[in-house]
Amino acid sequence: MEKHSSKNKNKYGLLRKLVDSSIIDMAGALFIIMLCWYRDFQGTYFYQGEVQFGIELDQLIGMISKGAYPLGIISILGACFSLLSTRFIGKQLNSGNAIGIFTSIISGVHDFLFGNRSAVITYPISLLLNTASFAKWSQGVSVRYKDSMYYAAVTIGMILGFVLVYLGAYLFGGKTEHSFLIVVSITFGLSIGANFANIFKYEETWLSWMIYNIVQLIKNIMLLNIANVGKYIFYMANAVVTWLDWKFNGDN
Repeated sequence: MEKHSSKNKNKYGLLRKLVDSSIIDMAGALFIIMLCWYRDFQGTYFYQGEVQFGIELDQLIGMISKGAYPLGIISILGACFSLLSTRFIGKQLNSGNAIGIFTSIISGVHDFLFGNRSAVITYPISLLLNTASFAKWSQGVSVRYKDSMYYAAVTIGMILGFVLVYLGAYLFGGKTEHSFLIVVSITFGLSIGANFANIFKYEETWLSWMIYNIVQLIKNIMLLNIANVGKYIFYMANAVVTWLDWKFNGDN
């Protein structure tokens, strides 16, 4: 795999400043919290085997004492950590991969609770890939150009996405509508390719995430989920800037 030349390192300084900006990190996290709060997502709980919505915040302690899981609040925190993981990886900090391991676990549990029973077999793959990224980056890795292995990973990832999601639905039940399973399969397949690319620090990692964000944007626009539309617009902008930064500036 061919590595980037460091000859033109930080030639495009504005891109690197945007990627490294701590202000954007905090603004992104605050943006997610405000959107979720506006949509009253903090009032979502998993209680007595089902997801319940619209529970007032002053009932938090009482609900938890009854055995309820504060799904909304933990999801909001998980979304903030997921954003920070993405931003830190863009800064080429291995702490981003470490946070990604944690958020994979949280996301998998929540997907399962929301009806995606395939999460039992799909999220362990994401967890494995995030762990592999952390281990590989710990050894030192440079930004690389795409090659045949990148294309193979993207193709295999999409195939695995469909196979594992449909297999999980067949084995464990949950939501089995084809429209739901197709969207989940595509997004999961794209994430496999992107997470694999991240292990070897391909600059196209962010191109894969751009496609993933477009799919998520279309899905949430159709569902009129304004909070998620805003979130994925932010992710899309971040992916574009980070892709250009890795492409033109190379290693940090």
